[in-house]
Amino acid sequence: MRQYWQELHLAPDSEVFVPLCGKSRDMLWLREQKHSVLGVELSAIAVQAFFEENRLSPHRMISGKFDRYDANFISTLCGNFFDLSKNDLAKVSAVCDRASLVALPPEIRKRYVFHLLSILPPTTKILLITFDYPQAEMSVPPFAVSSDEVEVLYQEYAEVRLLARLNVLAQNQRYRERGLSQLHESIFLLTLH
Repeated sequence: MRQYWQELHLAPDSEVFVPLCGKSRDMLWLREQKHSVLGVELSAIAVQAFFEENRLSPHRMISGKFDRYDANFISTLCGNFFDLSKNDLAKVSAVCDRASLVALPPEIRKRYVFHLLSILPPTTKILLITFDYPQAEMSVPPFAVSSDEVEVLYQEYAEVRLLARLNVLAQNQRYRERGLSQLHESIFLLTLH
């Protein structure tokens, strides 16, 4: 992700949205790039653990349907992704989706993409990272999401540009141990239109 981030050409003070953020350390890296970061996560345990593990003392408040945690340019909305509104993402310039689309089973992905794109500002750019492998070889997240599926999900709403497709099986021992015969990581730049 890091080597492709500059493809978004964001101003340093831009707000970056990290959907289904969990305890992602990407939020810390994005802050180091001088961005403010907004995440959304359903699990209060994961949200609290992120701030504790990174020695951040968040200010906590209620924000609409969410518990909001704010600390040092990182904010996390604790609640259901599908409860997000345009208001919640009004200042977002970019989305960093390294782990959300691939965390969702196929039957939820179309709804996720439709909701995300309906609440983002119109000029938002998305850095999307997916994994592709024979789905029959592993039935747990991260799920396989092919380049063709990305095209189908996003082409109506965004220009889809494949930045890289990398064979990453050799450096992912845990996936080899799970029996995967191949594993590709694809990095996409999506520009809404």
